[in-house]
Amino acid sequence: MNNIFNIQNQVVLITGGYGTLGGSITKYLSSEGALPIILGRDEEKSILISNDIKEKGNKVDFFQCDVLSPSALNDVKDRIVKKYGKIDALINVAGGNIPAATIKPDQSIFDLNFEDWDNVVDLNLNGTVFPTLIFGKVIAKQKKGNIINITSMATYSAISRVLGYSVAKSGIANFTQWMAMEMAQKFSDKIRVNAIAPGFFIGNQNRNVLINPDGSLTERSKKVLAKTPMNRFGDLSELNGGIHFLLSEAASFMTGSVIPIDGGFSSFSGI
Repeated sequence: MNNIFNIQNQVVLITGGYGTLGGSITKYLSSEGALPIILGRDEEKSILISNDIKEKGNKVDFFQCDVLSPSALNDVKDRIVKKYGKIDALINVAGGNIPAATIKPDQSIFDLNFEDWDNVVDLNLNGTVFPTLIFGKVIAKQKKGNIINITSMATYSAISRVLGYSVAKSGIANFTQWMAMEMAQKFSDKIRVNAIAPGFFIGNQNRNVLINPDGSLTERSKKVLAKTPMNRFGDLSELNGGIHFLLSEAASFMTGSVIPIDGGFSSFSGI
C-alpha cells in the first residue's frame, strides 16, 4: 500500500541544520528515514549533531558553506549532485534576529544603525533567496521537489523592536508565493514551494528576551502568552509535523502556502 506520508530516502538540504530549530528538524528527518544534509559554516556544531544521529543508526551529511556566498553555494550544489544525483528538498532555516539590530526599550526607530539593518535583512532575506535560486536550479531541472521557507509571526502583524527581522521575514512570505508561482508555471506542477510561520518558541537566540535570569517570565513573554490562545510557548518538536507533511505527497496540491504553527497567536486579536 502506498504511504503518501513516506519521506524515506529523500535528500533534504537544511541550511543552518545544526542550530536550535534546524537541529531539531535534522534529527527528526533522519529518524523518519530521510537523508538530511546540513549546510552551514560551523563544522564543529555539525559534527556534534551528525555523530548523535549516526549513533542512532540514521543517515546525515554535512557540507560547509556560507549561505550568503553564491560561489560557495554553487560549489556545494555541484558536489551534492555529484555525490547523490538529486536534491529532493531544500529547507531554508538559516536566519534569526541580530541583537545589534534590536531596538532597545529606551530607543526609537531613528536610533537604528544602518549597518545593523543591512546585516539582519541580508541574513534573513538573502540567506533564503540565494540558496533557493541556486539549489532551486537542480529542482527545476528534475521537475520535482520541495522548497520550505521559514517566516515569522512578524509576517502577520507588527512586533515591536525587531524591524529588520520583521521586514525580512515578511519578504520571505512574499518570496515563497512568488517562487511557488514561478516553479509551477515554468517548470512543473510537481515542484512545491511553501513556508511555515513558527509562533513563539524559546531558543538560544531569544531566551534572554523571554525568560528572566531567575526563570520567571519577562514582561514581553507575558504579552506573547496573553495573545496565544493555547497560553504556552511551543516546543520545537511541534514544528516537525508541518515540515513532514509539506515534504510528503500528502501535500501534493499545496504550493505558495504559509502555514502558522503558533498556538493560535496569529488568529487571536487579544480581545
